Amino acid sequence: GLALLPATAGAHVTVHTDSTASGSFSALTFRVPNESDTAGTVKLQVQLPTDTPFLYVSSKPIPGWTVKMTEAPLPEPVESEGTKITKAVTTVTWTASEAAAVRPGEYQDFSISAGPLPKPGTIELPAIQTYSDGEVVKWNQPTPASGEEPEYPTPTFVITAAEPGNAEGSGMESAPAPNAGETAASPADSTDPVARGLAIGGLVVGVAGVATAVVAVRRSSGKPSA
Repeated sequence: GLALLPATAGAHVTVHTDSTASGSFSALTFRVPNESDTAGTVKLQVQLPTDTPFLYVSSKPIPGWTVKMTEAPLPEPVESEGTKITKAVTTVTWTASEAAAVRPGEYQDFSISAGPLPKPGTIELPAIQTYSDGEVVKWNQPTPASGEEPEYPTPTFVITAAEPGNAEGSGMESAPAPNAGETAASPADSTDPVARGLAIGGLVVGVAGVATAVVAVRRSSGKPSA
């Protein structure tokens, strides 16, 4: 099921996840409602973390929308899955064609796949929503210690401990599936060479036996009757 953290009372930009386990890959879906009575939502920009960057990021296509991923150098190098990262995707921007704008009374889901998720903790993903009339709404206000929800809360989710069988804070839940047009390598042939040799030997003996029987039949058919 989809986990939404934190729960929201109003029609805000929120993030849904299909996995929160440290070390796993997750589909992060930003649900963007249109809160304007007269204008359409034509652009969404999401900022990804730079202190705990994602090693892999890919986007889900949306008809009528273009997506741009912007890489930038990190403030400090980060180790992830044995890889030293010096730059990463820090911003994802979706832009609508005129006909694809999110109209008043509608909402749109924008999804990326990201991972591996870092160690347990809270991940904040500030978002900027732009309307066709030029209005810009920044969803970047953190929730105060009192727990009272701000007017424009930052989309947030909580990373949980690694699932059993995974090293906490490291290790992917599963490797990404091959891209379209790519084929996974086939495992090497592990047939026992001794068994293979016996099978070949048996085949040779069988062929020889058939040949001998054919010759015997021909000879017996050529003898005169008693």
